[in-house]
Amino acid sequence: MSKLSRAFLRSRCYVKLGDAKRALQDAEASLKDNKEFFKGLYQKAEALYTMGDFEFALVYYHRGHKLRPELQEFRLGIQKAQEAIDNSVGSPSSVKLKTKGDLSVIHKSNGVHPKHPIHSHKKHPRQHGQKVPKIEKTAKQLLGELYNDREYLEKLLQDEDLIKGKIRTGENVQDLIEGCISYLDTRTEFWQQQKPIYARQRDRRLMQQQWNRAFHKPTSNPGRYCETRQEEIDAAFSAGNVDSSLKMAHELMKAVHTMSDKVLLNKKEVLGNLHSCIGNALMDIGKMEKALYHHKKELEFAKQGDQTESKSRALDNIGRVYARIGKFQQAIEVWEERVSLASDPLEKTWLFHEIGRCYLELKRYAEARDYGLLSSEAADETSDMRWQLNAIVLVAQAELKLGNYTASVVHFERALDWANMLQDDTAIEGIQKALREAREGVTQ
Repeated sequence: MSKLSRAFLRSRCYVKLGDAKRALQDAEASLKDNKEFFKGLYQKAEALYTMGDFEFALVYYHRGHKLRPELQEFRLGIQKAQEAIDNSVGSPSSVKLKTKGDLSVIHKSNGVHPKHPIHSHKKHPRQHGQKVPKIEKTAKQLLGELYNDREYLEKLLQDEDLIKGKIRTGENVQDLIEGCISYLDTRTEFWQQQKPIYARQRDRRLMQQQWNRAFHKPTSNPGRYCETRQEEIDAAFSAGNVDSSLKMAHELMKAVHTMSDKVLLNKKEVLGNLHSCIGNALMDIGKMEKALYHHKKELEFAKQGDQTESKSRALDNIGRVYARIGKFQQAIEVWEERVSLASDPLEKTWLFHEIGRCYLELKRYAEARDYGLLSSEAADETSDMRWQLNAIVLVAQAELKLGNYTASVVHFERALDWANMLQDDTAIEGIQKALREAREGVTQ
């Protein structure tokens, strides 16, 4: 097992154990030699999310999704990070982000984050009619019902006879109360950090205004200009603003076409990336034929520039479009070409599974089973339980269709074990239903 794989697996274990700090250290170690190691990107995002750094987590989910748009894990990560951001409350000026690693896409806030708890443990009574300090209002919003509990704890501290006592375990009452207050203060700071600068409507409008001005502003660094614009397009798409991302992508494409190859050295690569963005956005809104055109253009530019990674991405996307519109044979042909470019076991797991699914749709069950077994073998190399489940379910379904009921039962039982370990109630219910059908076939 390689050093990168060991660091990645350790990071996964630390996340499950709740040790986000060590998980982040190992995730960063797995990215040391290859910044585009998508497993490491996912683990870094997971660790950051666990730490409550939702904005940073969202950035790394974006990066991983850009590299591997077919993986559900990145899409789900983007969704949960965005939801955590949208659900947070507090003033954006109270957040100070620190740049970690290579987070060059995040700008530091000019606001100052309080280093100490927002309240002292001594109560400062207010006179009738005095305005409540803004920071206290924020704390009340963040703590909700717990804010009243905090005020009650502060009142208890004023009872000198009470705080001198001890509880049954021997702990001082004063230490216990102060510990509770300290915990609530820590939670307040944590929740306040969840509010990102860009989560407010005002800031979204400012971003859009800056974007509009950017197209009319001359730039001395076309490469950096295009890179920044593409990051904003990706962010808009991942946030669910599909129409906005489409508009920005088309406008940037017009701007790129006006630049010469000497001015923009990677012009073909940029155009290929933009066709990819446009294709994904069109696929998201159901315009499949137009999406297919743009992904084929993406593949054309990738071949011209001899860009293996871009070619792989384009083939992934073309296959996805064909599968979505029911052209399963074309999807198979595209993905079989893609297999020759796959070097990572997780890539092969996904590709073999999708090809197998297409064969299942075409009622070519023997081929579906064979590709399901290939997917299962590749999934075992990754130790990814979710894909191990997906692959073995495909094998079981194919065996059931072939009338091999005993083999189908064996595979469904194995799949049920994976589903129970993942605590996936939906999968458990579906597998149990299919398992009953397979067992009935055995008895008959």
